[in-house]
Amino acid sequence: MSSSDIFIGETIGTAILILLGGGVCAAVTLKASKARNAGWLAIAFGWGFAVLTAVYTSAPLSGAHLNPAVTLALTIKDGGWDNLPVYWGGQLLGAMIGATLVWVVYYGQFRVHLTDPEIVGAAEDAPKAVEAEESAAGPVLGIFSTGPEIRNAVQNLATEIIGTIVLVLAVLTQGLNDKGNGLGPLGALITALVVVSIGLSLGGPTGYAINPARDLGPRIVHALLPLPNKGRSDWSYAWVPVVGPLIGGAIAAGLYNVAFA
Repeated sequence: MSSSDIFIGETIGTAILILLGGGVCAAVTLKASKARNAGWLAIAFGWGFAVLTAVYTSAPLSGAHLNPAVTLALTIKDGGWDNLPVYWGGQLLGAMIGATLVWVVYYGQFRVHLTDPEIVGAAEDAPKAVEAEESAAGPVLGIFSTGPEIRNAVQNLATEIIGTIVLVLAVLTQGLNDKGNGLGPLGALITALVVVSIGLSLGGPTGYAINPARDLGPRIVHALLPLPNKGRSDWSYAWVPVVGPLIGGAIAAGLYNVAFA
């Protein structure tokens, strides 16, 4: 795979991942959405199907890593660090594009939601919540990125590490194509189901980022978009869903090399 194929594939695939994954979060969250209050089950399966669609679309070009933690794990497993920045760059750009497309699709719903007196009132109370360490997130940040239910850095970091270990071990043991440089056709389905399982089982504490680009790219977009009354982007927490998955990916690669290679 050439560097241009990798960058294009990862950009397109991650954009689709975030468009569909962030889209289900918007559908469940925003007023005037037909899927409002559909619940956690819809979100977990929505993200799983997002992974499936994104992988099948981008695998022929880049191997469909779509996740800096997966790329890091494959690099540790096989060596060859030259393409790591290309993968990571495409993933971050794609995540930002996907998040922007979610805003475009739900533009009217964002406006209705963020001008509703109930939502606006809650946003105005956010600084008090921040002082109480209950929340530092605006009312629609959950559509773009993750946040903890209980703000405890050690627990939150551990949750992201453990969830990512499960994901990356599944990718390394069951998901790779014949060349071992990305996800194969059956691996895409297995990985999508693993993502659903992680969401249902381990997603409650932090919202299961398990992917640094998936969280950081949309968080940047949230900070930049002209959303009325959007509130904070919670940058004090933003390091957890970046560092945690990278640590988890590295640990999973080490476990794989010791136990399976």
